[in-house]
Amino acid sequence: MLSNATQNGEPVRVRRIKDLQLHDIPTAGGGITRAAYALASRAQMSVGPLLRRANLSVEQAKNPDLRIAVKDQIKFLNLVAEELHDEFLGIRLAQSVELRELGLLYYVMASSHTFGEALRRVSRYSTIQNEAVQIGYRAGKSVTITYKYFGVPRQLDRHQIEFFIAILLRICRTLTGLSLAPLRIKVMHHRSRLPSEFKRLLGAHVKFSCDVDEVIYPGSLAHTPCTYADPYLNALLERYCEEALAKRHKTSTTWQLKVENAIVPLLPHGQIDIGKIAAELGVSRRTLARRLAAEDLTFRRVLDRLRLDLAKRYLREDLPTSEIAWLLGYREASALNHAFKRWTGKTPRRGFAGGAEKTVRLD
Repeated sequence: MLSNATQNGEPVRVRRIKDLQLHDIPTAGGGITRAAYALASRAQMSVGPLLRRANLSVEQAKNPDLRIAVKDQIKFLNLVAEELHDEFLGIRLAQSVELRELGLLYYVMASSHTFGEALRRVSRYSTIQNEAVQIGYRAGKSVTITYKYFGVPRQLDRHQIEFFIAILLRICRTLTGLSLAPLRIKVMHHRSRLPSEFKRLLGAHVKFSCDVDEVIYPGSLAHTPCTYADPYLNALLERYCEEALAKRHKTSTTWQLKVENAIVPLLPHGQIDIGKIAAELGVSRRTLARRLAAEDLTFRRVLDRLRLDLAKRYLREDLPTSEIAWLLGYREASALNHAFKRWTGKTPRRGFAGGAEKTVRLD
């Protein structure tokens, strides 16, 4: 069901939450979308067209009771970042958002006895807030927090994942009362630089183009007391979280997305083949080929589409062709030129001359 509203004098499509279809899931609480919407509005941007392009409504962007498809949230963040010319939008939003706006997830962490317990809580309950991102937690000689994507292509996202990482660092410092810096941060997507203002926030050891999204702290963090610990409140909030977790609907992830998300972190680090990806996904080579065929796809077609999408992104960022070739798993720039010409009929730089992109079908 679609209805009409206005934003800055423009008609805006409103799609209510009951209209969400199976292909819209997984969903999120939408807090990052609402923070980006508020920022864009304060900047006097015409937000309506951006919402429409992201398949979102003004109602979803303003009402905290409505959930949002994660893929739409990622797209909206990308659009706002481009319009504001802010390539670090996610980190910037994480610095300004009120932590209590994170709701139940924040309070169940804050009321935990130690920060290790808080991380165990967020690991179990994170999908209540965002069904596409599973937060993992391991404690030993070091404390490791990981982020794994399900149901949405990891390669499309930068701002949401950087928001999550920056928020985690803020929560750690707020709940422990300590100015702790992580030992290191690893991020899957590529960046050529990190401004000094964000180095102070994220720490000195941030590495991009990795095979995992993770934050690593000293092992002592697990035993650090939380400033706002309240065992009675925590027990009550855990019950609420368990109820919310039980009610959360299960999502189905296509094998194309599973394969794409498995390929992305491995691309810059060596040759990609179906056997290696099948092993990553815990199935045989034949099973993976059969499941992709059921979606009218082949492994080669998925790999080519993914490489083309990533190549377009890196070209928009004006990265050197040699660097793009490495990021996509080619040993030489000439191999990238040959592949791009096969996909589009043009070399990479000619294909983007004048900002034009050519839509192609990869068979």
